[in-house]
Amino acid sequence: MVLVLLIGDLHIPYRTHDLPAKFKKLLVPGKIQQIICTGNVCDKETYDYLRTVAPDVHVVRGDYDEDPRFPLSLTITHPPLRIGVVHGHLNVPVGELDSLGAVARQMDVDVLISGHTHKFEAIEHQGRFFVNPGSATGAWSGKSLIDPVPSFALMDVQGPVVVTYVYRLIENEVKVEKIEWRKPSQADRPPSHSSGLGLGREGSRSPSGGPSAPRDIPPSTSAWA
Repeated sequence: MVLVLLIGDLHIPYRTHDLPAKFKKLLVPGKIQQIICTGNVCDKETYDYLRTVAPDVHVVRGDYDEDPRFPLSLTITHPPLRIGVVHGHLNVPVGELDSLGAVARQMDVDVLISGHTHKFEAIEHQGRFFVNPGSATGAWSGKSLIDPVPSFALMDVQGPVVVTYVYRLIENEVKVEKIEWRKPSQADRPPSHSSGLGLGREGSRSPSGGPSAPRDIPPSTSAWA
């Protein structure tokens, strides 16, 4: 089992000053093995903070990142899964499942993590799993008059199974939901269509009364304590 924090579109300090305090209380150092950031970290202090949560930090370059060391894409392997990461601003149309699907096929990955839209999404499509953790700070996206809901995700990789827990700050309370996806065998890979699986565009979902974090840790406590 590998615990991976999916986080991105922080936009600190340009659009907001910090992560929500209730999110920071959940991000306990020493319990997460890896961090995948979808970009728009924006400043070194925020990057250094992520490294205090877990030393293994992977960041792709967003449209507001100036550090040329951040790649535009990367691939991470957790056998038997290949996980691809992009920010998403170069995909046209932005956030469209078909364009993300083309990226996933080109990168030859089972799971594609992307950002840029500032909205959490998780969906199975053509035998692959697509996750956008949203904006952890709820930073303005520039595309809507409605403030985004702050969110991040914790991905529990268990061989061919990915259990994703999305954390959203709604009316100053942290809400947690669970989505489970399993990599299909080659023979079971479906034709080119997506499956509607709850929460708008998500995988197999547990309702809010179900497990809220690995090993049924309640949402009012740290997921990694």
